[in-house]
Amino acid sequence: MSEHETTSETLGEPTRRDFLYLTTGMAGAVGAVSVAWPFIDQMRPDASTLALGAIEVDVSSLTPGMSLTVKWRGKPVFIRNRTDDEVKAAKAVELSDLKDPIARNANIAADAPATDIDRSAGENRENWIIMVGVCTHLGCIPLGQAGDFGGWFCPCHGSHYDTAGRIRKGPAPMNLAVPTFSFVKDTVIKIG
Repeated sequence: MSEHETTSETLGEPTRRDFLYLTTGMAGAVGAVSVAWPFIDQMRPDASTLALGAIEVDVSSLTPGMSLTVKWRGKPVFIRNRTDDEVKAAKAVELSDLKDPIARNANIAADAPATDIDRSAGENRENWIIMVGVCTHLGCIPLGQAGDFGGWFCPCHGSHYDTAGRIRKGPAPMNLAVPTFSFVKDTVIKIG
């Protein structure tokens, strides 16, 4: 044992110096976190932004053939209770006739085909269609129940969408997007 070593240092036991190093390090870590926390906390979205993340829409008043436009994340969303004839017309369209063969439905696989069922609310609710109401050409808002295919028509540049929101004619490159949604009740749709 050298003259500067203590018995506890040679035996591997903690010394007072070890305790002081540990305590100082812990105090420094707590101080760093307390200084950094306000900067980290400010990056979280505020309550009004979180509230816009999802909305619930009562669709009990929409009989077949009626539509409703709601605002979600600053964009219009078209909700339509399609008639049986509109569903039949959309089902009759061959995928080879479509300009955009991809469903563009956030609720299913990204590469799903643009069949009527993949564009709608699903098997038991195929009459319901929910889409972001922004033309995929230049971001205009199409008119409902208009155009050559009885769906939506963007008068700005002449894009025609069918009753399933699929682009059929005009400069728009893609189908209208279907946002994430679910039926929380038979007459209430949660979007987002």
